Amino acid sequence: MAQHSAAAEPPVNQVVASVAYVDGRRAREVPIAQAGEYVGGAQGMLWIGLHNPDSQCLTEVLQALDIDEKNREEMLEVHRRPKIIDYGRAVLVVAITVEVEGGKPAFGETQYLIGNGFLVTVRRGARSPHTALRERLEAAPDLLKRGSDYVVAELLDWLVDRYVVAVGAFEDVVEHAEQKLLIRGAKDADIRKLYRQRRDLLRIHTAIAPMAEICRRLSRVELSTVDAAARPYFGEVADRVLRVDELVNALREALAFAFEASLMIGQGQQNDTTRKLASWAAILAVPTAIAGIYGMNFEYMPELKTFWGYPITLGVIVTACCILYWRFRKVGWL
Repeated sequence: MAQHSAAAEPPVNQVVASVAYVDGRRAREVPIAQAGEYVGGAQGMLWIGLHNPDSQCLTEVLQALDIDEKNREEMLEVHRRPKIIDYGRAVLVVAITVEVEGGKPAFGETQYLIGNGFLVTVRRGARSPHTALRERLEAAPDLLKRGSDYVVAELLDWLVDRYVVAVGAFEDVVEHAEQKLLIRGAKDADIRKLYRQRRDLLRIHTAIAPMAEICRRLSRVELSTVDAAARPYFGEVADRVLRVDELVNALREALAFAFEASLMIGQGQQNDTTRKLASWAAILAVPTAIAGIYGMNFEYMPELKTFWGYPITLGVIVTACCILYWRFRKVGWL
């Protein structure tokens, strides 16, 4: 980007692009100090993209565009939830970005400042740049020619694409967790991991869900810098956000069902073990009881003087144990 003054211009690595478009086509790169001169043209639009700007850089950009103090204060803050604010001369839309790396979500923030003849995008912590989208829009000058509100509709639609990619990556994580829970049951480590995954999905839902209402407002409410013809585009984006959010909720329910199924499987295995132990305890109770009776060593007891007494007693024990074993096998306890 051409620099008007090294002292006056923000660092280049924070200003990704500052481009003036005329009739939808790239005209020239504009120094930040001269940004105000390119705003308000009948057929022109200035698009300034910032990445992780410090307060000084963002303040210089907003002052060059003559943005009021309240708007500047809001954009300097770090946001955790989406929001939309109409300042009259400009509309600020704050969106939360979601990326999944290593099975864990990473959140960032993107601000869209929509004005008459200008657009400012501020990315904080967002890993995916707007470069590819900017090139695609530059290949369609008719869309850029319509103004910054149409461009923001495309940017929000692209943001939903990133939501789809993130949720798709998390879907693989959920399927893997389901298989582990259903095959080997829930262990302590699995339960802790499952809790973290459900919490992450809840955080994704919290970041995504409000965007549907914001896009609905952009599509239905008359705002100062949003053209009436651009509103249907935001309505389509709102529908896409709702579908992605439904998928997030479905993944949360899938984890809950998998955990419940794992508990039921574990309880069934415990019941099987309990029945087996009870069956063997009942079988062993027969010889234990008979041996206990004859072990009391009383002088007058039946069969003590009988020649076949010992074999008969063993036969009774074996017969009783076999009958019990057969009955337990028949009912499925053994």
